[in-house]
Amino acid sequence: MAAVRPEGGVPEELGDPEDWSVYEAPAEQTLKLRLPAARPAEPAARPDGGRAARGRAGGGPSGLRAPGTGRRRATGRAAGPRPPRPKERRRVVLARLVGELFITLGAVMLLFVSYQLWWTNVLADRDAGAASSKLEQQWAQQPAPPAGGGTAPAPQPTAFQPGQGFAIIHIPKLGLDYPIAEGTDKQKVLDHGLVGHYAGTAMPADQAGNFAVAAHRTTHGQPFRKIGQLVPGDRIVVETATAYYTYEVAGGIPETPPSNVTVLQPVPKGSPFTAPGRYLTMTTCTPEFSARGRLIVFGKMVEERPRSQGQPEALTGQH
Repeated sequence: MAAVRPEGGVPEELGDPEDWSVYEAPAEQTLKLRLPAARPAEPAARPDGGRAARGRAGGGPSGLRAPGTGRRRATGRAAGPRPPRPKERRRVVLARLVGELFITLGAVMLLFVSYQLWWTNVLADRDAGAASSKLEQQWAQQPAPPAGGGTAPAPQPTAFQPGQGFAIIHIPKLGLDYPIAEGTDKQKVLDHGLVGHYAGTAMPADQAGNFAVAAHRTTHGQPFRKIGQLVPGDRIVVETATAYYTYEVAGGIPETPPSNVTVLQPVPKGSPFTAPGRYLTMTTCTPEFSARGRLIVFGKMVEERPRSQGQPEALTGQH
């Protein structure tokens, strides 16, 4: 530790001590020197005059501030990404609207497909079941033929009102049973899961002619969806209030234009039949989920059995 001499020298009366160590300050009492903090520079005097004079005083061109000079107005917000420009905002909004539109259209299409493929079948099956039950109840209330002969029940009428049910078609191979109503109107007949009889064609009880019927292949109960699986020799039974009429499949047409009405003639064109007889023609749309063409199945009556004799072999499973 260096000796600390009195500031301003030693008085003469004290002399010059040989050992200045007596003036040494203890280490723990040594004071460290600190540099004084720099004093802040005083702001330069603001020049007189307007903005132009101040600009000249700042060294810049008249009316302009030198880079880095001047005051900025506080915004109260932290620095961040620049907000999108108006054009960018419009593009974002437009893209969002287009996306929402496509999502909405997709949902509507999904609902429509679900309605067509599922819900229409539910409604049609309900209506067809109710129509079959109504026919069976009507037939059960008919008076039975007297034992040992006597007067037979009145014959079934051969003309019916549009939409009126009068028969049930049974297709044992496919396990299908559907009511038959007069006419082929979609809203009154076909869309209710019913098989429609072409007005003007023969009835099963007629001694000659073509009993022609139609039904949906897809949606609305799809009664004729599987008739393309029928082959020659398969049996089809039409049940009425008075009798069972059994037809045997004789052939068909895989696809023909909807305008081909010759298949409805008494001797249907395109069938294996060449002479008058008691025939059955079934028509439906083809291919599936399309109305581009018509699938045709032909049949020929092989048995007429009164109800009093019970069901035919085609329905009892003995065939």
